[in-house]
Amino acid sequence: MSEVLFDKRSREAEGDTAESSAEPLRYQIRTFGCQMNVHDSERLSGVLDEAGYVPFEGEADEDAGVLPDLVVFNTCAVRENADNRLYGTLGNMRPWKDANPRLQIAVGGCLAQKDKDVVVDRAPWVDVVFGTHNLGHLPSLLDRSRHNDEAAVEIAESLQHFPSNLPAKRDSSYAGWVSVSVGCNNTCTFCIVPSLRGKEVDRRPGEVLAEVEALVAEGVLEVTLLGQNVNAYGRSFIHPDEPADKGAFAELLRACGSIDGLERVRFTSPHPAEFTDDVIAAMADTPNVCPQLHMPLQSGSDKVLRSMRRSYRQKKFLGIIEKVRESIPNAAITTDIIVGFPGETEEDFQQTLKVVEKSRFTSAFTFQYSPRPGTPAAEMEDQVPKAVVQDRYDRLLELQERITLEENRKVVGRRVELLIVDDSGRKNFATSRMSGRARDGRLVHFDPKPAHAAAIDRSLRPGDIIEVDVTAAAPHHLLADSGVITHRRTKAGDHYEAGIVPTTEPVGVGLGLPTIRSGAE
Repeated sequence: MSEVLFDKRSREAEGDTAESSAEPLRYQIRTFGCQMNVHDSERLSGVLDEAGYVPFEGEADEDAGVLPDLVVFNTCAVRENADNRLYGTLGNMRPWKDANPRLQIAVGGCLAQKDKDVVVDRAPWVDVVFGTHNLGHLPSLLDRSRHNDEAAVEIAESLQHFPSNLPAKRDSSYAGWVSVSVGCNNTCTFCIVPSLRGKEVDRRPGEVLAEVEALVAEGVLEVTLLGQNVNAYGRSFIHPDEPADKGAFAELLRACGSIDGLERVRFTSPHPAEFTDDVIAAMADTPNVCPQLHMPLQSGSDKVLRSMRRSYRQKKFLGIIEKVRESIPNAAITTDIIVGFPGETEEDFQQTLKVVEKSRFTSAFTFQYSPRPGTPAAEMEDQVPKAVVQDRYDRLLELQERITLEENRKVVGRRVELLIVDDSGRKNFATSRMSGRARDGRLVHFDPKPAHAAAIDRSLRPGDIIEVDVTAAAPHHLLADSGVITHRRTKAGDHYEAGIVPTTEPVGVGLGLPTIRSGAE
């Protein structure tokens, strides 16, 4: 945190900050990609707020001249179309620059870490490029670009600080992200993330728990523990005096169970190769750990898994699913699957369908393989033709949709507890429904009428807890149309109603100075 404050004081001394402007500069952050990016964007909001910027409210209107003064793109580099999507969007921003001379555009995240100066080469109107390791430098880079009237490009080649070492302005009054680690030590041949996020580094358990407690103190009911591979937590602590502990993640889950006011704990993502029985036991034994597990399969073929450098095989994966269902019978298990990996044959694909049928996933994030420059898979022979990939993808989707509907129908008639969420149904306005998440993560659209006279305490708000009976099922959601049975008002609901979101102070210590590759300074 000292570096961030130093940057701020330096800018104040130069009289060139957002706070010194006649009116505060208004920012907008657009986030692409995974939960890590969503959490990083919360940190960027915290850093910008501390530097004197204010959020841009409402919809931008170029014709009326209602535009933000800063647009930050927090980018993803996982999918093939990520590049085209970003640069196409940046092209659409050029008229905004003409309409608002104060407007600055900053590009950060994984794609910026990968492309570096290429961002400015392809979009010269971009003012700042920063990477995944130096989020806290964004305000000073904006100042530098404004002062020098040229782009500021700064990419840190190693991690400087955990995201938790920066202030954060959270997106939600009732649910929060907490990083337990950053980076990844795996070498999956299709994945570019390790080269952009770096080697895994774990936070001390006390720092993780302190951040969770800080969120709960502000009314947050649900926390999701984040890591590229949460199962490896405890093997790469940043502090040299902290011994490696293979059981650290299970212990962390149990410790979360002792935090008063924390009602729901989730985590993502684990890795099948390192998923251990002690984690399953901790999930089953700790009441506030939700009966939900995201377990990435990627492929059901041992041959393809070997080519992917996924260090588990079909038998181990199915064994994990079996153990979880034995210990947590009603667990909702979700997954990731890649179709059309180089060299995948029809026989390989049939093995994937076999595992999907046996695993009975509640839902699956399915992807058509796309080569990413810089990954070993992009150079492999036997790239699968697009038409074949599309056919397999369609068949997998059809199978998973059937299974999802069958599994959802098993919930019809059950009474479930929901955490009311903000606007998760596209048709809610037309159907007069609201939405909530069950403890197992399923989305439930419900009729907000009371099932009996005393069912609802004044009004329902996102962040409140209710009980409903599930009346119908669809492939991607459940319905509860018989009314609200019980309702508990919460501090999170109070905060939502008042427009208050948690702001958390930095937790932990920095990791030292990074190596910087700079350009256009």
